[in-house]
Amino acid sequence: MAKGSSGSYQAIWEFFGTELRRHREDTGLSQVELGARVFVSGTYIGQFEAAIRKPQLDIATRIDEILQTDGIFERLCRKLIDDPRYADYFAKAAELERLAAKICEFAPALVPGLLQTAEYARAVTLAMNPFASDEYIEEKVSGRMERQHILKDATRPVYWVVMHENVLRVPVGEPAVMARQLEYVAKLARERTVLVQVLPYAAGAYALMTGSLKLMEFEDAPPTAYTEAVYSGNLLDDPAVVNRAHSAYDLLRAASLSPEASLALIESAAEDCRRCASTT
Repeated sequence: MAKGSSGSYQAIWEFFGTELRRHREDTGLSQVELGARVFVSGTYIGQFEAAIRKPQLDIATRIDEILQTDGIFERLCRKLIDDPRYADYFAKAAELERLAAKICEFAPALVPGLLQTAEYARAVTLAMNPFASDEYIEEKVSGRMERQHILKDATRPVYWVVMHENVLRVPVGEPAVMARQLEYVAKLARERTVLVQVLPYAAGAYALMTGSLKLMEFEDAPPTAYTEAVYSGNLLDDPAVVNRAHSAYDLLRAASLSPEASLALIESAAEDCRRCASTT
């Protein structure tokens, strides 16, 4: 398989897990015992072995030290973290998404990547890269689709999204593409895979008018905030800064429509797109 395909990356993570289980059992350590030595839970070790969760680089390095595996897990982890499907500034945040127990996200202009359909993601990527090759576009779309596996896992995080009404009103792709995208968000909300609120135009000025925000909480690590601007992103782990980000997000939620009213608005916007599609 080509290196850029989603399947090839998953296959390597599965190889990582298989090798981890083999080396751990060879040393006579249980998942709990290995977890204690590398400062994670035994459950996490089991999830690494099942390729459900992906270890961070420092954990892979500690595993090599404990199991005396001559750096194999560090090398695998580095290879996979260096994923050409993600921008350099976002790669670390993509890894942390996989480890998060809870994700709270504010999207001021676009449907969040974890909720995008492939055709919507393709339209966004093409708009940002009008001279790119088809291979490049599909590589980026593949990466975005692969990220969404975390919402299908049994261990999926709690996911709460606040979207500005701009997200519903600015057309991305053909009207039918936009309609299917909004219908997909509505479907996930009805299935309670994600809790969605819409910040309406009527709310006026709002907290975080300067950009997007992703808050990530973990079972055994401090919370982290990720902010993004044009061609740049920042992971923030200073407790005071993360607390301020949480406070700003609370203000957004307070100014937003209820989940029920938000769902109704999303479905109404999708129907508007459907009508537009039928007349073109």
